[in-house]
Parts: sequence; structure tokens; C-alpha cells
Amino acid sequence: MNMFQFLESTAKKYPDVLYLVREEVNYKGFVELVKRRAATLDKAGVHAGDVVGILSHNIPAFPITLFAIWYLGGTVLLLDTNLTPFEYDNMAQITKCKIICAEKSFFYKTDKFEFFDIAQADGDVNPKLKPAKVDDKDIATLSFTSGSTGTPKVVPLTHYNLTECANSLLEMREYINAGDVMYGFLPMYHVFGFAVEILATLEYGAGVLLQPTVNPKEIMADFKNFRPQIIPAVPRLFEVFRNKIIDGIKAKHKWGLFKFVMKNAPLLRKIGLSRLVDAVYKPVLDVFGGRARLIIAGGAATKPEIENFYLALGLGFIQGYGMTETVGPICISKPCRGRVPYAFGAPTINNVAEIRNKNADGVGILWLKGNQIFGGYLNNDAANKDVFDDRGFFNTGDMVSMDKNGELHFAGRKKQVIVLDSGKNVYPDELEGLFITIPGVKNVAVFEHKVKDKTVAYGVFSVEEGMTMEKLAAAIAHANKKVASYKWVTHFAMTTEDLPTTSTQKVKHHVVRQNLIDGKYPMRKE
Repeated sequence: MNMFQFLESTAKKYPDVLYLVREEVNYKGFVELVKRRAATLDKAGVHAGDVVGILSHNIPAFPITLFAIWYLGGTVLLLDTNLTPFEYDNMAQITKCKIICAEKSFFYKTDKFEFFDIAQADGDVNPKLKPAKVDDKDIATLSFTSGSTGTPKVVPLTHYNLTECANSLLEMREYINAGDVMYGFLPMYHVFGFAVEILATLEYGAGVLLQPTVNPKEIMADFKNFRPQIIPAVPRLFEVFRNKIIDGIKAKHKWGLFKFVMKNAPLLRKIGLSRLVDAVYKPVLDVFGGRARLIIAGGAATKPEIENFYLALGLGFIQGYGMTETVGPICISKPCRGRVPYAFGAPTINNVAEIRNKNADGVGILWLKGNQIFGGYLNNDAANKDVFDDRGFFNTGDMVSMDKNGELHFAGRKKQVIVLDSGKNVYPDELEGLFITIPGVKNVAVFEHKVKDKTVAYGVFSVEEGMTMEKLAAAIAHANKKVASYKWVTHFAMTTEDLPTTSTQKVKHHVVRQNLIDGKYPMRKE
């Protein structure tokens, strides 16, 4: 089954269920919109086998265009809305993408590809235009998991990978029902948003309430007006919600009562005081619209106190683990108060895990195999050789342990990817490739670091004699402009000493970071 067939199957089961909730478009109507967009794209020159980009926020035209490209037999290049024209040009060239469907605000002059206005109106369905013959092993999406310079890592996911991810989410059946409203403000170009807002909704016949911004006022208004049952987000956002809720309770001088009820709710219900518990919890649950049933966290590890806060309110809280290479959630936890910190469950259906090279504490590298695992990076044999073994297992590079219940627990990252508090990934290789070209820079190490309790991409620069902190700061700022702002290195240190390297001249990032902590490198004063 390919993705358009998957949509058709869901539409036949739930023709009258709203899929685009805000726009009041049901599944049957959504299929009609997809066919109309397919007719428009066909006239624009999109054919089977073409790579077509999507560069858009979460507006209805995004999923409509997505399925229209698949209807025509094309492959979708999912593009991050936070990048630069320099990066989009490179990505289009690498993937041989000739057309990018984008909101007009993203248009710019380029000779690398053509822009198509994703928000334009479509004409009628072309009755002669039939769905292309697409095999489930054909590539459905392409996503960059590193920068667009050098030899990038581009992840091709097949229709089979995507539909198998949807099938694996059956374990969440008790939490999601047909007709439920999934809040959709996670960007759909990111694998987390893609998995929950497209794959999960299709699997269950749920609807998606698309929200293109992260404006708190608009989010709160949506919660009040549409009352979603399922709310997926990065852990940081749930922490913000929790802190604001607690601040509001304290402002009303009710924190003592709330804290008491939260701690003793099971006992209070057991002795017949359920009405008291419900009365205390109701104002908090009303913040989310009063119908919220399930919270899904992903993209970064969730602090135990955040998870336990929502569980105490009676909400289901699922922590997912995954990567673009695994179509997102390949491990899912089950709601359970008091779980060991940073647990993210076990592999989903038709996926298996192995923990290799364990230390004395049982912590080792997580290897995965299954129907959701991609087949290898696009045109990158060297990278594929590094991450796959001869049994087809994929090396995630993440350090984990497993408890007696079979739940995996996150222990850290072996690879150098930086995960910001927002859940966005920053790849040191990309930034180091930009900075090493700065005149006077001998070597550079970029790594994850905490600055005032905030996770940042930190740089340590080995420079030639004569380089000043002011000159280096100006050069870094100029280089930063070539990449998305969330990737910018604004915190750095400088040294005229050589950075420690391996026998193959690779920088020892962990040693550089420890040297920084030990105060061996002059730091830029903010």
C-alpha cells in the first residue's frame, strides 16, 4: 500500500469525519482537494518520479500538496522553514528537485529550481488523471538530517516505511479514537510532526487542527474553541505550560491545596473525595479545553517532574523516541506514573532493539532493526557503511539502558548531534565546515553546552597569532548568516593552541569541552 492508497482506505472508513478540523473538511472532501491539487501540479509539469519540494508552515495546502505529489507518483522533499536561500539551493541541487511548492513569503530569485505558489487556488478535478502506479518500496519523502554543504545525509523514506510506522502506532489505540482532534502545531516537515499529524491521524481516522504559528494566545484560543483530545509537542513546551499553570495557581494563593491534592489524589478518591479532586483539577484541565486525554512528547528527553505533573492530572503522557531515519516514533512509552527518569518505552510493532558495548552500568549503544528503518542515506556509501551492520541493524549513536520491564532509558548521545531545548537538531559538522574557512582559524570544535541553563551550540576556535576576539566574533557572525538562526554559534572561546585530535586528526570534542569547563580557553564575554 502506498500513501495515497492509505488515505483512500481511511476516507472509505471515515468519509464524514473531519480531517482538516479548522476548515471543516472531512476525509471525503480532503481526497477531492488532493485530486484537484494533483490536476494543478500536473499542468505545472510534475510527473511520476519527480522530486518536488514543500516549503510551508502548517497550512491546509501542506497536506493537500503532499498527497497530490504522491498521487502523481512524485517524491516529496520536506524542507525546514527556518533555513536560508543558500541552503535551499544546495538541497534542490543535491536531490535534483526542479519545483518547490512554497508560501510566497519564501520566494526568492534562483536559477536552481522553480517556485510554485502552494496557496494558490485549484481548478476542477481532471477525470482523465488517475493515481500513478506507485510501489510501496518507492521513495515517498526525502529529508536532510545534516547541513546541505559537504557530503550531507539525506534520508529517503519509502511508502512502506511510512505506512509501517502508522501500523506500529496501533499500540496507542486505547488513547486515540476516530473523530478525535489532534492539535497540529508541530511543523509537518519535521518527522515528529509528520508522524503524529499525518500518519497517526490517518491510522485512527482522527482530525488535525493545523496551527502555523507558536503564538501562545492563538494556541490558548484554539484549546478553548476546538478542545483537542490529543496534544503533541516538544517537552520544553509542556514545561512552559506547567510553569505558567503553577504561577497562576500561586497567584490565586491556592498552591498549598493544589499541591496537597496532587500528592494525595488516589487516596482522596478512595475515601470518597473525588469531587474535591475534580474541582481542584478542573481549572487546570480547562486550560487545554477540558477534553484533553493524551499528551505526546518527543524530540528531546522529558524531565520526570514534567511528566509526573500531567500524569497526576489524569492525562495520558507518552514519551516517544525516534529519528528521521526511523520515521520518528520507533519506541513509545506507556503512561505510568513514577517511571524511571528518561524512559521512552520499547520498540513498536515489527521493530527490534539491541544494546551493544554495554558498560558496567548496563549502558550501551542502541541499534535498531525493523520495518520503519530507512534503507540508507542518499548517495552516501561511507555514511551507510558506518551506521549499518551486516545483519541490517542501524546504529542510532544514542546511549541507552534497559530496565527489568523492557523499557529503554536515555543515557546520552555518542554522536555529536546537538539537540536544543526546542527539540531542533544542530549538526556540528555543518557549522565546523563553515567556520574552518575563516581566515586565521586553524581548527574548530562545535558541541552541545549549557549556558545559563540553556542548551546552545558552543564553539571553540583554534586560531593563528594575531587573531583577536573582536575579529573572530565578526567572522563568526558573517558565517552564521549562511544557516538558519537557530543554528547560530553566539557563544564561543578562542585559543592559539592546537585542539586535541585523534591519530586520524579528528577533533576530540569531549576533551575540548572538558578543557572549556576547566577554564583552559579564553571565553568571549557576553
